[in-house]
Amino acid sequence: MVRLPDSVNERVESVRIALADALRDRVIGDNAEDKQAAVMLAPGPRWFAPDRPIHKVHMDASMFIGGMRALLFQSLHPLAMAGVAQHSDYRSDPWGRLQRTADFLAATTFGPADLAQQTIERIRTVHTRVVGTASDGRAYSANDPHLLRWVHVAEVDSFLRAYQAYGADTLTPEEADGYVEDMAVIARALGVPAPPTSVQGLRDQLSMYRYELKGTSESADVAKYLLLEPPLPFTSKIPYSLISAAAIALLPVWARVELKLPYLPVAEKIVVKPIGQFVASTIRWATAVNQPATIPD
Repeated sequence: MVRLPDSVNERVESVRIALADALRDRVIGDNAEDKQAAVMLAPGPRWFAPDRPIHKVHMDASMFIGGMRALLFQSLHPLAMAGVAQHSDYRSDPWGRLQRTADFLAATTFGPADLAQQTIERIRTVHTRVVGTASDGRAYSANDPHLLRWVHVAEVDSFLRAYQAYGADTLTPEEADGYVEDMAVIARALGVPAPPTSVQGLRDQLSMYRYELKGTSESADVAKYLLLEPPLPFTSKIPYSLISAAAIALLPVWARVELKLPYLPVAEKIVVKPIGQFVASTIRWATAVNQPATIPD
């Protein structure tokens, strides 16, 4: 980190606060400070102690990138994607699902146990309405335990990979297992049967879904709106595109092929990974408004 001269500290601080406000508006939504206080400062026991790995991961700016990666990865299951296509407004609000995911994770990770349980019950109620028929004629339901498990393992894998690649720190193997175990607590509450409790278990369960995953017209549509044509103001498109590039770099090669996304390993090693680290550090810098004004390396 480079320390700024006092003469420009005030100007940098105003830029940082403006960026932090914009990020909170996009990912947390309206009344960001009230939402944060309602979750973080509410009294009562929590599901997770402050020293658990889930706190370290979910407080980090890499979650922006992990959330984008999760949306792309999850779209490769045709039945899960059908639910998104038929019951989501991602075309007009590409930040909306990220915002809802952020709200859900904040309540269950940091909130008191009663708020976490209320949030789980609300999600399960919403899921009862997410039913229909996919384009291949198969019926789907968001409360189907098999689909719930897919959404869960895709999210856990995405958040863990994003943190290990772009986080402020890296988890030890034991901490990584602990993160998967922590997320299993939330998964069981949602109705996921036998969620993984270790990194190896996570990999094993992901491999079980491989034969079910493929690109579809709906998943291509999601990639198009999320990555190529997000309906955002010009000023938002640049940071959004950087987050997207960092998320794509975390997808397995076969997933990019299915989504028709580019794979340039040399360019990603030299350019994209450093960009992802810069994006995460910039978000971290922008949102740490109680820290001295500095520029991320």
